[in-house]
Amino acid sequence: MFVPNASPELLAFLLPNLGVQELLIILVIAVLIFGGKKIPEVAKGLGQGIRQFKDSLKEAEADDSSTAKKQSAGEAKSST
Repeated sequence: MFVPNASPELLAFLLPNLGVQELLIILVIAVLIFGGKKIPEVAKGLGQGIRQFKDSLKEAEADDSSTAKKQSAGEAKSST
């Protein structure tokens, strides 16, 4: 989870330090829930979801910037 302009204290709260033991426990639980063959499929789906989310954010930023440019150009024409 990325929080723009977040303080280090907030990031430390949101992303606690996970040691090797904690990561192994999470991995074992994931294997028990999904099975060994399903883990790569789940990871692929998660990666595709994150990529689509990032692409939609970039697209929204591009739309916002083009709208702002059109508005500023319209204001410049109307003021002359």
